[in-house]
Amino acid sequence: MKSVLIANRGEIAVRVARTLRRMGIESVAIYSEADRNSVHVRVADRSIELKGFPSSEIYLQSQLIIDIAKEEKVDGIFPGYGFLSENAEFARQCEKEGICFIGPTSEQIYQFGLKHISYELACEAKIPVLPRSELLNDIEDAKRQALRIEYPIMLKSTAGSGGKGMCQCWNEKDLENVYETVQRSAQKYLQNDGLYVEKYVEHGRHIEIQIFGDGKGFVRSFVERDCSLQRRNQKIVEESPATNLSDEIRCAMSNAAVQLASLVKYRSVGTVEFILDEKSKKFYFLEVNCRLQVEHPITEMIYGIDLVEWMIKLSSNEQIEQLKDFPKPIGCAIEVRLCSENPLNDFCPSTGKIYEIKFPQTTKNIRIDTWICNGIEICSFYDSLLAKIIVHGQNRQETIEKLSFVLQQIHLYGIETNLHFLRQLISSNFFLNEQNLSLQFLTKVFHYEPKGIEILQSGTFTTIQDYPGRIGFWNVGIPPSGPMDHFAFRIANRLIGNKETTSALEITLHGPQIRFHQSTTIAITGATMKITLDNKSIPLWKQIFVEKGQILEFGKLIDGCRTYLAVRGGFDVPSYLGSQSTFVLGQFGGFAGRILQSGDFLFLNSPISNEIPLNLPMEFIPVYPNRQKQEKWSIAVLHGPHGSPDFFSSEFIHEFLQSTWKVHHNSNRLGIRLIGPKPIWTRQSGGDAGLHPSNIHDCQYAIGSINFTGDSPVILTQDGPSLGGFVCPFTIIQADLWKIGQLKPNDQIQFYSISFDQALTLEKQQNHFISTLSSPAPSPPPSLQSFQCILKELKETSTQPRVVYRQAGDHYILIEYGSMNLDLHHRFRIHFLMEQLEKEKIQGIQEISPGVSSLQIHFDGKILHE
Repeated sequence: MKSVLIANRGEIAVRVARTLRRMGIESVAIYSEADRNSVHVRVADRSIELKGFPSSEIYLQSQLIIDIAKEEKVDGIFPGYGFLSENAEFARQCEKEGICFIGPTSEQIYQFGLKHISYELACEAKIPVLPRSELLNDIEDAKRQALRIEYPIMLKSTAGSGGKGMCQCWNEKDLENVYETVQRSAQKYLQNDGLYVEKYVEHGRHIEIQIFGDGKGFVRSFVERDCSLQRRNQKIVEESPATNLSDEIRCAMSNAAVQLASLVKYRSVGTVEFILDEKSKKFYFLEVNCRLQVEHPITEMIYGIDLVEWMIKLSSNEQIEQLKDFPKPIGCAIEVRLCSENPLNDFCPSTGKIYEIKFPQTTKNIRIDTWICNGIEICSFYDSLLAKIIVHGQNRQETIEKLSFVLQQIHLYGIETNLHFLRQLISSNFFLNEQNLSLQFLTKVFHYEPKGIEILQSGTFTTIQDYPGRIGFWNVGIPPSGPMDHFAFRIANRLIGNKETTSALEITLHGPQIRFHQSTTIAITGATMKITLDNKSIPLWKQIFVEKGQILEFGKLIDGCRTYLAVRGGFDVPSYLGSQSTFVLGQFGGFAGRILQSGDFLFLNSPISNEIPLNLPMEFIPVYPNRQKQEKWSIAVLHGPHGSPDFFSSEFIHEFLQSTWKVHHNSNRLGIRLIGPKPIWTRQSGGDAGLHPSNIHDCQYAIGSINFTGDSPVILTQDGPSLGGFVCPFTIIQADLWKIGQLKPNDQIQFYSISFDQALTLEKQQNHFISTLSSPAPSPPPSLQSFQCILKELKETSTQPRVVYRQAGDHYILIEYGSMNLDLHHRFRIHFLMEQLEKEKIQGIQEISPGVSSLQIHFDGKILHE
C-alpha cells in the first residue's frame, strides 16, 4: 500500500496521517470549507477540498469520496470513526471499486451495525444479553414490550452507535414523549428508523473489550476499558484496565468478545461493549463497534502498540508480528476528552474562534491527539471533540497524578470548554477513591463547581482591562488599551489586595448582571451606579465580600462614565503582547478580543499577590462634577507638540484655555470629540502634507493629545490611533489622564496649563497615594501662563536640516526634521537616529516611534527629564 485517503476529519485524521508518514505511506486528506484551517489539512501529504454539498453533510458523501480516491489513485481508504466508518454500503462500494477499505468487511459492518442482528449473533455465541424486544411496529407495540420487560428501559435505534439514537425511559409517559423524536432522529442521522426497547441497568458500568481479528478466524482480545463516565451517553473519561473488576468477570468478558468475533471470522479492529450490573455483578452484551474507537489510545499506551498500523498492515496482507508474539500490558492509562461544550449550560455545544491554545510537551507517557490550533474557528457542524489527553503510568494513582498535572498545563481561551470540568473531575475524591464509577457518576455523584463569575447580562460595553495595558507596540500601530480611568482601576485592585496591574472589568454606561460561582472579595470604583448584591445596595470604593451564588447587578450611571469591578486574584484570560487588555477594534486581548456577552464565564485566578488590602477614607474618594449644577472638569495640559506661532495664533492658545469645552456625543475609547471655539491658524495650508492648515506629515501621537482633525479637536485615548497627519496643540498630563475616562456627552471641561516639573510632581504624588491610600490625592497647582512647547531647536546648516524638539506631554518628545516639505533624506536621518538610540538602550526610554519626518520618544519621566 503506497497511498491512503483518510475519509474523516479532526483529531483522528491527524492521528492516522502521522502513522502513515511513519510507515512511509502517502496520506491524502479531505476537508470541508469549514475545516480549511484544521491541522489535519496541513499534516497530510496531500489535501483535497470537498465541494458541492453543505459542510455539515459533506463527509457523508460516499460517492464523492470514492470518486476522489479514484482520481488520486489511492490504494486504500481509512474511515476512522463516525461519518462513514460503519456504513456497510460505503465499505461495499470500496470493495466494488477495488479500493481497500481499511477495516472490517462490509458484511461484518452490516451484521453488527444492526442491533437486532448483532443480538441474534450474540445469542448464537451464547453470550449473556439483556431482555429486549424485536423491532417495534409503533408506539403501542413499544408500550407493550416495555411492560413485558419492565421499566426502566432504553429505547434504541437498531442502527445506532456512539451513544446516538437512544433514550432512557422510566415510565410510559417518558416513552410516549420520546418515541417519535428518537425515530425521526434515527432516520435522519442513521438512515434507519427501526427501534427496539431494552432493559435499562440502573447501576451499570460500561466495559468494553478491544479485539483484533485476522479475518481467518483468529481473534485477539486486549485488556478491557472502562468507559462508564458519560454524559448523555457520550464518553468523557476512559481508563484501562477497569478498576474494581474481578479477574473472573474480566476473563469471562474477554472470552465472550473473542467467541462472538470468531463466530464471523472478524477482520481488523473492533470493540465488543458490555454493561456490567454492579448489584448483581452480571454482565450483558450491548453491541459491537466495527471500527476504531475514540478511546483506542489507552489500549495502545499500555501495550506499546499502534492499532492504526496494525489495520493498515492487515489490509496490505503484511505480517503483524505483535499479533502472534503478543506484548503484555503494563500499568494504567486514562484518556479524557476535551470538548467545546459549556458544562454550566447542560454541556451545550460552544462555537467561535480559539483565541489561544497551549498544550504541554508530549512524552512517551503523555499523548495529546488534537486537530486545533490558535485562531481556528469551531463551528456547529461537527462533533465537539477538540482533543484527547492520554496519560500512562505504572499504576492508577500515578496516572491520575500525571493527568491532573497535564490538565493544569493546558490553557484554552476563546470558547467555552469542559477543561475546568475535567480538572475538577479527575481530582475529585470520588474518582481518586474509585467510588461509584458507574454510568450514574456524572449525574448523581459528581457535581461540578466552577470557580469564577457568570455573565447573566452583559451591560452596554463591558470589557476586561489591565494596567498599564499593552506597552511597547505604539510604533507598529497597536494602542495600549487598558483602563480609560487608571486612577479608579488601580485603587479598585489595591482595595482588595491585588497588584494594581491585575485585570478587572471596565463597565460603561449601563452595567452587567453577574452570578458568583465562588466566594471572593471584590471592590467597585469609578462612576457612581446603582449597584445591588442580591437586591441589596452596596457601596463603591470599599471591599465587599461576595458569597458563592450571590448575584451582583449594576444599574445605570449616575455620574461619570465608567465603573470598575476588581475581583480578588483577577481573571484567567491570556496575555496578548504582554497584556490582558481588550482592544475591541483589533479583536484581541481580554475575553476572546470582544466585549462580554450574556452567557460568558470568566474563571478567576488564585490570589498570589502579597499585597495587603487597604481601606480608602471617605474624604479621599474623588467627586465628579455635577452637570446639573454646571460644574466642569478641570484637566491639566502641557503645551505642545504643535503650538504657537508655528501652527496656532497665541490668541487662540489663550482662548483654548479660557473656553469651556463640551464633550460631543460621538466619543468612545478611540477618542473624545470636543465642541468649542474654532481655531485661528497661522498658516494657510499644511504644505506637502495637505491643503488644510491642520495637516502635517504623519507623526506618532501621544496618548492624551488634543488632536485637531481640521477645525475639530479630539482627545486621543487608550484605543486611539498611534499615527496621523494632524496637529496637537496640547497634551493631557499623565496624572489627569484618568479624567477623560469619566467624560460623557455634554460634560464640560476647563483645561489649564502647567509646567513639565509640576506634571511630574503630580504624577509622583498620585502614584504614592495609590500605593498607600493614606495621603490625600494631589490638588491641582496654579495655572501656568507660559506656553513654551519647543524644548530645543537646531538651525538648518549646509550639512544638517532644521531639527525641532517638541514637548508632547510629560512622557513624550517629538523630534521634527525639516519644514513642511517632504524630503526622503530626513526619513533616512530619522531611521539612523532610531537605530542608534535602540542600540544604546538608554534607561528610561520606553519606546521609539518614527513618523514621515519625525521621531517620537516615549520616556519615563520618573527616570529621565525631558
